[in-house]
Amino acid sequence: MTSISREAVLGCWLGKAIGGTLGQPFEGLDGPLDATFYEPVPTEMVPNDDLDLQVVWACVLAEQAEPSVTSSALAAAWTTHVEFPFNEYGVAKRNLREGILPPFSGSFDNWFTKGEGAAIRSEIWACLAPSDPATAAEYAYRDACVDHAGDGVFAPMFLAALQSRAFSSGTVGDLLDAGLSVIPCDSGIAQVVIATRTWFEEFPDWRVVRSRILGRFESQDFTDVLMNTGFVVLGLLAGHGDFAESILITSNCGKDTDSSAASVGATLGILSPASIPREWLAPIGSDLVLSPGIVNLNAPATIEEFTDLVLGLRERVTFVPREAEHNWDPRSKAVRVTRSWSTRAGELGALNDWFMPASHAPAPELAGESTSVELEGTWSQLAAEGFENDLMLLRYPLDARGVQNVRVMVASNLLVRVWLDGNWLFGRDGGAMFPAPHMPRMNTFADVELSEGPHELTVVLHRPEVGHVGEWVVAIADSRTKEWIPDALRVPSQKSAAWRCHVG
Repeated sequence: MTSISREAVLGCWLGKAIGGTLGQPFEGLDGPLDATFYEPVPTEMVPNDDLDLQVVWACVLAEQAEPSVTSSALAAAWTTHVEFPFNEYGVAKRNLREGILPPFSGSFDNWFTKGEGAAIRSEIWACLAPSDPATAAEYAYRDACVDHAGDGVFAPMFLAALQSRAFSSGTVGDLLDAGLSVIPCDSGIAQVVIATRTWFEEFPDWRVVRSRILGRFESQDFTDVLMNTGFVVLGLLAGHGDFAESILITSNCGKDTDSSAASVGATLGILSPASIPREWLAPIGSDLVLSPGIVNLNAPATIEEFTDLVLGLRERVTFVPREAEHNWDPRSKAVRVTRSWSTRAGELGALNDWFMPASHAPAPELAGESTSVELEGTWSQLAAEGFENDLMLLRYPLDARGVQNVRVMVASNLLVRVWLDGNWLFGRDGGAMFPAPHMPRMNTFADVELSEGPHELTVVLHRPEVGHVGEWVVAIADSRTKEWIPDALRVPSQKSAAWRCHVG
């Protein structure tokens, strides 16, 4: 077993806490920013899911008689210890509660497969497999596939391997090479890493490289792993080994600032624990501060105690083969709706809007022939060529499963109007999507009080421009917790539908 330095593990968690505390006030801002220190200066570390979830994983594994990293154990921890409704977390927990197991819990019906939520959890796997990038990456895969897919899995594999390599010292280039060695060379993560290295060699000004990264990899989702991984790589390269400069460059790039700065801080904390300046350490103290969303967990009180927990776990953990992938048919989770088509609003009785049914009026009647159709999930996509007319009317059966206080969210890049049981709810004329019930965009949701039993949601969507793809996500959540309500849009199985809408 490879020896592991306590100073390096402690440096990892201190660097993680510093980077997350620096970046959190700026989370979601486009940038570039110009912070030079904490704003505001804290009196303790700011709680952050970046570290919270790794504490959960370590505690859950430590309770096992013979600790081993498996997707099933981590999936169980999600529903036992984590009350976060955020983005991919919320979707994955909904899937798990519907009986969908990893890796499908991460890949199925998940708009946020490329979110940062697993990339921020890479350090625990590096600490459990120091100087062993391949094993660290395998552990990261088993973790990430619970709530991600594709580049959302490759990003934590890349970072875990990079950080594992950091335990052996070396240059930033050595670390990047180790990270690239465990992911497909044609993946988006590999492309952004290689491109960022190339651009930095050509343009030493980090702001220029940042613009190049955004020009090629920017996403409407500020948590997208592609651009944020580019910012991590940029901070490591442009900081030239200086801890403060590195985390500031990455955070000042904007977007998912706390996550990306925390990854840089943790990496440099492993590589050179002594490089962390005292002025950055003093404000965060040593208390391990967890978010209220972490529950039913006997967690260490300090970062030092957490470090010792991880060191002890490292001595006990045993590598086991990956669990066999189970058979699962995604058609078992289809959403069955009634669909009808219409020309522009004239056929629907609207007088004040040429394009869509009138807002605040009763729900429009289905025009023409209606058909029972099958959507692959709560997230659907349909190209302009797939629309048979200007307006698509969909009626969703809704059952809140006994939840009384309900949040109805319909996020779409199209013109959309929504009614519940025939009564107007909201509408929006397109724009960027962020289909998360805990922080929906304006005019994409309503909080309602529902009686038990069946209800009906009417959604009208306008055809996108030729050559474009329309997409929409219908979420039914508890308005108090913001957690998705499992199976809220699904009815008992019926015979096969005539039409299926592709989910991206």
